[in-house]
Parts: sequence; C-alpha cells; structure tokens
Amino acid sequence: MILDRFRIDGQVAVVTGAGRGLGAAIAVAFAEAGADVVIASRTKSQLDEVAEQVAAAGRQAHVVPADLSDIEATAGLADAAVERFGRLDIVVNNVGGALPCPLLDTTPDALVQAFNFNVTNAHALVRAAVPKILETAGGGSILNITSTMGRLPGRAFVSYGTAKAALAHYTRLAAMDLNPRIRVNAIAPGSILTSALEIVASNDAMRTELEAKTPLHSIGEPEDIAAAALYLVSPAGKYVTGKVLEPDGGLIAPNLDLPLPDLS
Repeated sequence: MILDRFRIDGQVAVVTGAGRGLGAAIAVAFAEAGADVVIASRTKSQLDEVAEQVAAAGRQAHVVPADLSDIEATAGLADAAVERFGRLDIVVNNVGGALPCPLLDTTPDALVQAFNFNVTNAHALVRAAVPKILETAGGGSILNITSTMGRLPGRAFVSYGTAKAALAHYTRLAAMDLNPRIRVNAIAPGSILTSALEIVASNDAMRTELEAKTPLHSIGEPEDIAAAALYLVSPAGKYVTGKVLEPDGGLIAPNLDLPLPDLS
C-alpha cells in the first residue's frame, strides 16, 4: 500500500530544537511513523513533554538538554544517537533563528552570529552524522528547516533571511556531495502557528492581515510541516534530493510587513 512508503519503522532520527513548535511536531510524527528519536533543545521540561508523546506513540525518545548555539553540543548529537540506539538514519536541523532588525542597525557581528546559528551549526551536525549514518544504516536522509524569508524579501530580515537563504543553498550543495547514499532536502515554512507567531496570532487585526495576504487565507499548523518532513525523509520521498519544499500557503510575497519608515 502507498501509505507503507511513509513508514520509517526501526529508524533513528535526531531532531534539534525539538522542545516545542516544529521540532516537537516533527519528532512526534516520526515516532508515529515508527522511529525512535533523539530530541534536543535548551529546556528539559519541554523535551520531557515531547518524550511522553513519543512514548504514547510506542517509540523511545532520548532527551538531550543542550545549548544548541554551541557547535560541539550540536555535533555531539550524532554520537548520542548511536550510543543510545545503535544507529542513525535521519537528521533534522531545525534549530535556528534571528530577531528582526533594520539593516543599518544590523552589525557585521550580528550577521555572523545568525549565519553560525542557522548554517554553521547545521553543517557541524551533518559532518558528524554522515559517517555514523553510513556505518550504522548504510544510507539515510538529512532535512534542513529554512524559511520563506530565505526567498522572499522583507524589511528587517537581513540577518535571518540571508542565513536561511544560505541554508537552502547549502542543502542543494550538500545533496550533490552526499549522493547517492544520503539524501539532503529542506523545508521552507511560511507562517506557522508556533510560539514565534503568538504575538501576531493573538492580535485580531494582525492575524486578519496575515491570513488575508496568504493565498490559502490561513495560518499553517506545526503538523503541516511535520507531514512534509515525514514525506521527505521516508521511502515516499526516496527520489527527492537537493530540493526545498515550500509549505507556506502559496506565498509569493511577504504576508506581514514590519512598519519601518522609508529612508529619507
């Protein structure tokens, strides 16, 4: 049956930023599809809640509280997976971000920090994970979470958008180097109802504007991204690599403009 191709029974996945939002939804979806998961983020209490959902799905979660802005801590998750579960098949680089800031207020150091948090850390985990995937599973899948702001121009997103654009192209480049045994893809979510969007979603006027400027006239849910992630890492997506999937409600332009003045 076609649904069998979405199963990842017996596989092991590392998911960063898995304490809430997209990372948590992805980890639980993977467990429901048959995988054990290594889940990492800064807050242990959040990870424990996700681990309970994984257990309810009949799988195991290995909780790793860590500061994932630390490159060594992020890279160490590959070893943690093999030590706990004996193999590694899937890596999801979900941790990342940068606060909006006007271009002229964005220092070079801020740009470097955004690049390191969104791209360098992802590369560190990929570099550590690839030998483990090849040794223990023979092949696997890497998934990077970018953003619609990595392809659509919006004011005050020079750090975040530039870093996410870099991660999208990193995905294409890494796929070429790791063919044919490891597939590398990315997801560029649009406006998804996570804690990062709470301020907008709780404001009726802002939410109405956001929905009106989205072709599908709605805000996405974390499960929308989790479903896309499962497709890309499972046998259902076995003929896809080096691609960026865009579950964003059909956006062709930013759906919420920050009220910054024009240069005078």
